[in-house]
Amino acid sequence: MIKSIDLFAGIGGIRLGFEQAFGNDLETVFVSEWDEPAQKTYKANFRDNFEIAGDITKISEDEIPEFDICLAGFPCQAFSLAGQRKGFEDDYKGMSRGTLFFDVARICEKHKPKVIFCENVKGLTMHDKGRTFEIIVATLREIGYSVFYRVLNSKDFGVPQNRERIYIVAFRNDIAPESFEFPTPTDNGKKIRDIIEENPVPAKYYLSECYLDTLRKHKARHEAKGHGFGYEIRSWDAVAGAIVCGGMGRERNLIVDTRQKNLTPTTHIKGNINNEGVRKMTPREWARLQGFPDSFALPLADVHSYKQLGNSVTVPVIKAIAEKIKEVLDNV
Repeated sequence: MIKSIDLFAGIGGIRLGFEQAFGNDLETVFVSEWDEPAQKTYKANFRDNFEIAGDITKISEDEIPEFDICLAGFPCQAFSLAGQRKGFEDDYKGMSRGTLFFDVARICEKHKPKVIFCENVKGLTMHDKGRTFEIIVATLREIGYSVFYRVLNSKDFGVPQNRERIYIVAFRNDIAPESFEFPTPTDNGKKIRDIIEENPVPAKYYLSECYLDTLRKHKARHEAKGHGFGYEIRSWDAVAGAIVCGGMGRERNLIVDTRQKNLTPTTHIKGNINNEGVRKMTPREWARLQGFPDSFALPLADVHSYKQLGNSVTVPVIKAIAEKIKEVLDNV
């Protein structure tokens, strides 16, 4: 049995991908997530015999049970470089204290798991002129790990979402392979029509005429200045842009869907619902864009689901990487 911990767990997307790859060979022994709505979604989908821990910065590494794999989709914070920086001869505590990545490092330095897996935004490699990423890699090496990383795009792994993220896989030096092969694309043929709800969606997902007009004026203003900002209506035969938390995550992934004939407003909107069929995607469609199975529960209000899914990971990408990690561990 391989034991894992799930740090900065969100709604459990990384865990789900690893469970799909490892099957019953994987046991999660510790979970940390500070956001209470995310905890509720997590609990609705994973049955553990322990409580979800809150703020990881307040939890001692001694309180965490032994584990083999650390899963960590840590947020990218500004790295503190306070004091005289002497390059990587400094120990990691002097280089990354005060950031959430430090908590990954201190926990893994104590427990020495076989694998550390991290996911982050593609821009992490460019943050602070590349110094942030250098510190992350140097820190992992400092505590005894061989580090491999790759930027992968979700649209290459069976979901129609153009989402580039960096994935970091670190193996403890005594079991590290000479090289690590990240997965190659498995399926880049999916389109938005593959994730559309099967039945007409409620009127509340359709934009009001007033709101749609506001979006058009906003986009026209930016286009006049030579900017590319603004809403976007996607073809059913296209690929979605990256979903993110915040309004533009929804507004840059609008679709035209004329199946719903009852467009009587059910929420407080200005004016009427637009008669062009323009709507935002539903949370379930977003979940499909991230590769979550339809059995994955979304128990909270839409506003929470959009935020949680926009902050989450693409499960099939995680599964594909986890399968490659499993190959290495099976040969240790």
